[in-house]
Amino acid sequence: MDLQITLDTLWVLIAGMLVFFMNLGFALVESGFARAKNTVNIISKNFVVFAIASIAFFVIGWGLMYGDGNGFLGLNGLFMLGGADNSPAVGDAYQGVYSALSWTGVPLMAKFFFQLVFAATAATIVSGAVAERIKYASFIAFSFVLVAFIYPIVGHWIWGGGWLASLGFWDFAGSTVVHSTGAWAALAGVLVLGPRIGKYGKNGKVNAIPGHNMTSAMTGAFILWLGWFGFNPGSTMAADPGAISHIVVTTSMAAAAGALVATGVAWKLLGKPDIGMTINGALGGLVGITAGCAFVSVGSSLVIGAIAGALIVFGVLLLDKLKLDDPVGALAVHGMGGIFGTLAVGLFAQDVIAPGTTGDGLFFGGGAGLLGAQAIGVLAVGGAVFAVSLAAWLLIKVTMGVRVSVEEELEGLDIGEHGNRAYPDFVQTETVA
Repeated sequence: MDLQITLDTLWVLIAGMLVFFMNLGFALVESGFARAKNTVNIISKNFVVFAIASIAFFVIGWGLMYGDGNGFLGLNGLFMLGGADNSPAVGDAYQGVYSALSWTGVPLMAKFFFQLVFAATAATIVSGAVAERIKYASFIAFSFVLVAFIYPIVGHWIWGGGWLASLGFWDFAGSTVVHSTGAWAALAGVLVLGPRIGKYGKNGKVNAIPGHNMTSAMTGAFILWLGWFGFNPGSTMAADPGAISHIVVTTSMAAAAGALVATGVAWKLLGKPDIGMTINGALGGLVGITAGCAFVSVGSSLVIGAIAGALIVFGVLLLDKLKLDDPVGALAVHGMGGIFGTLAVGLFAQDVIAPGTTGDGLFFGGGAGLLGAQAIGVLAVGGAVFAVSLAAWLLIKVTMGVRVSVEEELEGLDIGEHGNRAYPDFVQTETVA
């Protein structure tokens, strides 16, 4: 094995570990934005979802996404067969039946691990949006369906050499593949579940349900920001100093701009600099830059992050007006941020930054062709994921049920679903004199 392959492999594995660590970030953000009585349920979902995703992606999802097949799905290499056992020596351009990833020479298992942590992220996005009222078993069932079938099939269209890739659609690290997919799946779940008890009153009144731990949420957001330095630069799947350095900076600048603009917009609209909006603004900036981080300039990344940060604030407020109850703002962050970030490639891409890839976007003299391809991808993935996810949620509803009882929701899912409390020392108990 030559030195370059060794360095590439180390980089891919370290980046993958950073993305894996993002699961902790999601758990802290989601639990912090929720009420104390549902903390065990949320951290349990975020823990178990990686285990579910690992099995689902290994058994079927990986092959559907990256196996050689047609423009719509992979047909070879399911169950990790035909590639793991029959691949040539490490570093060879072609490994088994996964030719969509033949452009990187790292070992097959490194490729699998890196793509696995992305698949798990898509499922984790759903967790927050459906928090505080979903049955634990129903969430597990949907997560398996999402990672085994829904995510990998639309992922194949883009990253597996499918029809959207052939059309000229670009998504470097997953604004659509990961984030929008998770958000569309979550939206279907939110519609089937309905809002939490007491969230919306008569005459369109929105009742705030504050999160119980902003320290947790802020800590989680910093972990996610850190993890994104694996998420975006790691998608080079090669230890390319120039590309990695550029992507790290575009990623961080977008997050910074998103945080600041969201803070300012929330301050103007709500009268106070809301910490929840600041956190989600940073995350929105990160989601927004994910598709184009390798294709846009640092200056453009600031603009993309700023627009995404503003969109998140307006998006959260709009979703409440539509009575779409999302306790953590995942639909706005990953849905609206993902859509905008994908379209931003068509606006801000510059061929000089990554020659031979996207070409120039609309704002840099490239015309509307790239933007058109990006829009088609947004609509195709959004429509497919939402429709199939809605069918899956409805099937789960009629077979298993999706929502806990009124009594359990009022008491908290920690006791009803897990027989446990996150903070037992803070529960008042009666004593016998």
